[in-house]
Amino acid sequence: MRAAQLVKALARAGKRSHLVGDFRAGAVVALDVEGRWFAVLNGEVLNRVNPEAIEGQSTRERYLNPGGDGLWPAPEGTLLGYEYSTGVWRVPPGLTSARYRVTRAVARRATIEAEVDLVNNQGLGVPVMFRRQISVAAGRNAVVVRVVESVIYIGRWRVGLLAPWTLCQFDCGPGCEVVFPCSRKASVWDLYQDPSDGLRTWNGRLCRTRTDGSLRYQLGLDASVPWIEFRDPHRGLVVRRQAGPLPAGQSYIDIRDAAPEIPPSRRTVRYSVYSDKANFMEIEAAGGCPAVISPNTEMSVAVSTRFTRTER
Repeated sequence: MRAAQLVKALARAGKRSHLVGDFRAGAVVALDVEGRWFAVLNGEVLNRVNPEAIEGQSTRERYLNPGGDGLWPAPEGTLLGYEYSTGVWRVPPGLTSARYRVTRAVARRATIEAEVDLVNNQGLGVPVMFRRQISVAAGRNAVVVRVVESVIYIGRWRVGLLAPWTLCQFDCGPGCEVVFPCSRKASVWDLYQDPSDGLRTWNGRLCRTRTDGSLRYQLGLDASVPWIEFRDPHRGLVVRRQAGPLPAGQSYIDIRDAAPEIPPSRRTVRYSVYSDKANFMEIEAAGGCPAVISPNTEMSVAVSTRFTRTER
């Protein structure tokens, strides 16, 4: 999709957008579509775009995943997660209905914020502020989007577990893969019960996992993994994602989609890779959480995502 088409589609649906940078190298931010941003290079949108999510509205029965890059709360499941407050999986309506506002903007930077009321899997209300500080830079056949992702607790009482979690989504198919350096095979594991190790190959310290739509799976990668990279040879697209160190006093957590009666594991996630049989995938980065979340605690992580198009 062309960037101009995305902006027009959002306007037709009555949904606001904000452009950081320009159509040569920038990010279209869909303020009324979960605050998701879509990387743009030479007028083309590089992330997956789901037109149905732009035109429609998610419900309890059906979630319309917009694509792009979104900020979600972690964990997804377990006793202290945010996707099973009704007993079955659903994306919180506080998130799908969030209306972000631009609180600061200059030529190639913008800050957007939205208040989101969450309910965790124990029925506890958790009011938060989501903040995304977005900046873009142009390179040779490349655009770099740097975002400081923050979840700020604005409630009155101490709460248990909460971390920022950013998911960058792409169309995928045969030949698509994610690669990352990893010194120990134990640093990579399946977050679902169905094993995906048959899709992985190792070449020294470099791991490659196929994201070709053949299997729905999600990998957890621990803190020893420095970066992850999506490769789509058909589009000549390479996307490297790297998360910075956590703020002092914050630690990685178990982000997985597990049943709401299961306690969080001690096995913690810095990055994750999600591959879906509907031919889309995500490279994900998670922040951390302090031992105690008090009023006005900010959980944050800085994530750099470099999109490069190779000559074909």
